[in-house]
Amino acid sequence: MSLTGKTAFVTGGSRGIGLAIARALLQEGANVALTATTERSASTAADELGAQFSRDRVIGLAADVRDLAAVERAVTATSSRFGGLDILINNAGVGRLMPFDQLTPELWHEVIGTNLTGVFHCCHAAIPRMRERGGGWIINISSLASTNPFVNGTAYCASKAALNAFSEALMQEIRYDGIRVSYVMPGSVDTEFGGRGAAKRGWALQGDDVAEVVVDLLRHPSRSLPSRVEMRPSQPPRKS
Repeated sequence: MSLTGKTAFVTGGSRGIGLAIARALLQEGANVALTATTERSASTAADELGAQFSRDRVIGLAADVRDLAAVERAVTATSSRFGGLDILINNAGVGRLMPFDQLTPELWHEVIGTNLTGVFHCCHAAIPRMRERGGGWIINISSLASTNPFVNGTAYCASKAALNAFSEALMQEIRYDGIRVSYVMPGSVDTEFGGRGAAKRGWALQGDDVAEVVVDLLRHPSRSLPSRVEMRPSQPPRKS
């Protein structure tokens, strides 16, 4: 399908994978609303993309996905600005990678609240808008950590495993509304996620790689549904 004139809502869109996805969607002709947890981050990203494309086709909105009311306000603002909603990209996520005995209940709830409950909030707000349009796309950014758990990743791995199950159940439920649900499971991506700072890892996936897969899914013919995509670096470091 052509993305020209479609409207996308991208959470966690001010940096990393989310920013790359927002940029790719604008390149394809879509209107984009991107969210961040602060107004400053959202506005800065929207200004950057607006200067590259068209300021009329992108807005930045402050919305913590853990807050249902904030999500609903952002989705309403998006629909009002662009006349509807066609695409939801659930990208916002946190890691908090640490030994279990350092994982406080507050940090646990932050990870689950963002990576899982936040997706529920966005779907809850977006699906009625998509039904009004006669269909749409929901793409959830998961992780290979969902099926390959690792040390210090108890909360993160659990949240992404649950996201996979949520995605598959939702896909089966709303497919007859013309709404397709997919989830993308990247391996190591070279971003600041997980507190790694700005260190570059040339062997890792880039945000643009994930964005390309998202665009390919959105342009896929409606008769088929690629519901799950796994992505891996082609040549990660050899294990000693």
